[in-house]
Amino acid sequence: MNTNTADTTGSPSPATFGVPWPEFNDGLTYRDLVRSPDSGLTLIEFYSIRHQSSAPLLGWLQRIKNGQITVNGTVVADPKTVLRSGTELVYHRLPWKEPYAPHLLEVLFEDDHLIALNKPSGLQVLPGGLFQQRTVLTQLQWRTKNQGSTLTDQELCPVPVHRLGRGTSGILLCAKTKLAKTRLAALFADKTAAVTSNRKINMEVNHSKMSKIYRALACGIINEDEVVIEQPIGTLKYPGVAKGLYVASTSGKPALSKVRVLKRDVENNHTVVQVEIQSGRPHQIRIHLSFIGHPLIGDPLYVTGGKPKCTAPETLDETFAEDGGYHRPANPVPGDCGYYLHAHQLVLCHPITHEVLKITASLPPIFLSEELEQTHN
Repeated sequence: MNTNTADTTGSPSPATFGVPWPEFNDGLTYRDLVRSPDSGLTLIEFYSIRHQSSAPLLGWLQRIKNGQITVNGTVVADPKTVLRSGTELVYHRLPWKEPYAPHLLEVLFEDDHLIALNKPSGLQVLPGGLFQQRTVLTQLQWRTKNQGSTLTDQELCPVPVHRLGRGTSGILLCAKTKLAKTRLAALFADKTAAVTSNRKINMEVNHSKMSKIYRALACGIINEDEVVIEQPIGTLKYPGVAKGLYVASTSGKPALSKVRVLKRDVENNHTVVQVEIQSGRPHQIRIHLSFIGHPLIGDPLYVTGGKPKCTAPETLDETFAEDGGYHRPANPVPGDCGYYLHAHQLVLCHPITHEVLKITASLPPIFLSEELEQTHN
């Protein structure tokens, strides 16, 4: 490893980029190829079975009757049309107004291979749910297209290599080339794998290759100066989350977080903490802090124990939203904002040049208002 270190802390004036979002997105196109097990199903049976997480039965009926589905290139509005193996189905989701999301991104570091961004809270990283266009990925792709490049389309790959929750702000590392993406993805995978093989020792394993440090505002007073949380994280069925909600679970995958107290605010009953994560499970810090009884201030979803605030299933709603899909869940979902979590520092070995990079994202006002001095009460 190169012993030189590039430190982005305190760099002059931050560069930003971002194009304002159009009022409507471009809609979406979903393609399916009918397989042998589905041969003989009707059009409505296919969609209500294979894509029931996308829309209720009545919603799919509306979409079919609207002429939004083609069968082998021809619009078919009869839901009872029988499908055969090898048939190509295309569903076109009409353009819609996505909820508000910020569009400006601050560049913390950039070279020919990668770019580190300061993601604002409220901006989703990758497409999902109502946010299909208003994402970091879209802004990266637009920027690459407008900049022009000497690289070929086969070499270019502007894409985030990890995720931050929509409500989480701070450092987001993105690849610019396929080679950088492959190597960065391997680095993140190695770091998480280290937890699986040896949790206790590996807070130091790969530390020289990557270290991710967050700031968080937790409910209540954490008495210990340092806490290591090793609670596994798994999933459970949850309304509005098709693949299941991540929660603290004894049968889940290993996860490791090291928490250090920076300030105890007894008057306001909260604790400012620094959290270093070894693994990178979804919503890990939110789950781990709530698991030990100190959920993030303002977290609409996770409560003490690392479980969701609402566990009772919602009443089944057979009605559908304007586009035929499900209405927004009444219960909180992972993408809801309101909590205070910031990816503050990242130290990593550059995947191509092997230079050690130390990248810092300036703290949001909520943290700047706190006196971040470690206390020993």
